[in-house]
Amino acid sequence: MSTPSEESRQIVASLALCVGPRADTASIAQAIVSILQNIGAVLTPIIGQQGVAALYRRTFHLCVSTHPRLAGIYDSVPAAMDLIALKSVLVEQNETDALFFGEVLLTTLYELLTTLIGPSLTTRLLVDVWQPSSSDTSSQEISP
Repeated sequence: MSTPSEESRQIVASLALCVGPRADTASIAQAIVSILQNIGAVLTPIIGQQGVAALYRRTFHLCVSTHPRLAGIYDSVPAAMDLIALKSVLVEQNETDALFFGEVLLTTLYELLTTLIGPSLTTRLLVDVWQPSSSDTSSQEISP
């Protein structure tokens, strides 16, 4: 396997930042679902809800075919893009598996989108998804 790309490292770092210091399964599951919701919000105006759902399903399929240990999670999640069901399944995993699943899922989704629309457009569309919003950090840094 090749070394992780800069984009892959950024995705993993973004997930770690969203999870925060409390890396329990609940915070991991919430971070993954939040990032997927943000990706959906960006892509829905362009490819529609059905397009986003198809991209999600294809991403899941690719994750399982390259990482068979994820098959249990894949089998537990409905084919439709049901993020509530995904979150419920992730909470049942241990922290390591949930985080690994999130990293693989998000990286695979990014790579799949890159093959469909190209790296430049993918990067431009998803740049805000991977970067924390300034309001997240500014509210923590400013104290009255």
